[in-house]
Amino acid sequence: MMTENWWAPYLFIAIAGWLATDFWRWLGVLAGNRLKEDSEALYWVRAVATALVMAVTAKLIVFPTGSLESSPMWLRIGAAVLGFIAFLVAGQRVIVGVAVPIVLLAAGLFVLGF
Repeated sequence: MMTENWWAPYLFIAIAGWLATDFWRWLGVLAGNRLKEDSEALYWVRAVATALVMAVTAKLIVFPTGSLESSPMWLRIGAAVLGFIAFLVAGQRVIVGVAVPIVLLAAGLFVLGF
């Protein structure tokens, strides 16, 4: 039997999701507008953000899930290293740093028969 306030859980999820994310994002935007681009605080924020992205990337390479779990470690690490080198050689173009390891990993998996 459907109750009259079937929408209550959805409203709670929407409000709780907004409070948990968007409120803090807007607060960060307001606080960030007051920072100078060469301030120590902004350098620290960039360093922490970069470290978090690299930690997640390293976790995905060393401890993959799904279909990559059966791929050899040397292939995953090699694709990442060669992708980073291509990124540097291409003048730090992000698209190169993303596309090269994907192509290398896919080619390696194809050659190995995965």
